[in-house]
Amino acid sequence: MNGERRCNSCGGSLVRGLEAVRDPQSLETFEIQSCASCGLGHTSPIPADLGAYYGEAYYGKRHSFTDRYCLARRLRILAGATPGKGALLDIGCGDGNFLGAAITAGWKGVGTDIGGAAENARKAGLDVYGSLDEVRSEALPAAKGAFDAVTMWHTLEHFTDPKGTLEGARSLLAKDGTLIVAVPDAAGLQASLFKGSWFHLDVPRHLYHFSRSALESLLGRAGFTVTRWHHQELELDVFGWMQSALNAVLPKPNVLFQSLTGKPSHGGKGELALSYALGTALAPAALAATALGTATRRGGTLIAIARPT
Repeated sequence: MNGERRCNSCGGSLVRGLEAVRDPQSLETFEIQSCASCGLGHTSPIPADLGAYYGEAYYGKRHSFTDRYCLARRLRILAGATPGKGALLDIGCGDGNFLGAAITAGWKGVGTDIGGAAENARKAGLDVYGSLDEVRSEALPAAKGAFDAVTMWHTLEHFTDPKGTLEGARSLLAKDGTLIVAVPDAAGLQASLFKGSWFHLDVPRHLYHFSRSALESLLGRAGFTVTRWHHQELELDVFGWMQSALNAVLPKPNVLFQSLTGKPSHGGKGELALSYALGTALAPAALAATALGTATRRGGTLIAIARPT
């Protein structure tokens, strides 16, 4: 089965990449295969029941300060990439925190997602649909035929068919509309240094792994032209350095992250205490490394601003 699989972006052949990458929740191992042509990384195998790898153990809780900072920055990126505030589609909106913030800022917005997070967003009064097809049939008329902006904040890597998802987004976007896609940078300094211990691999929930060239190639094939790049999301980059370093030296992955977000952890009390101590000590170096990654355009995150071709 794995030998027959082709690249989702360009149809090229897949070659072996990182082996025995652990899921920090189940501790199962997966391989990341790489396209020999465009470089797009593919998690292998794709589990038959992906839903089993989500749930409360995945979502956890957010800290209010970092959540507010993240939302404010993303709203600034959206404002800088668009001429005004119109109709917004947030694909993979989760519990709707960004969607709600955008509506408060003056956008008319709807989102897509599935599962418990989407139910929470609906309970909060947001219009959240289960698929792009539902958006097309139910929400699009309210947007007068097209959306002015489509956002995908760290969701593209979760879709089983990223090319098809982007093509679907293109069909819902106005001719002069804006697409914003954020993904972990699989060719950044963090990923290159820590390899299988990199915090943002998060297999098997992250089914695809993007370098800048692989993402730009995929966007081009889906009908988009990238007009601008950002190479950092501060809290994700800083913590990525810290937790990746801990993953490289401690026996269990993501112990600090799981504790901070209220998730079940595989680490014992000793490993947890050591994670906090080492994580605190690593914080200044993580900030410096984040600055270096940003300056060299090899941060932990890629954000592409694109328009329909």
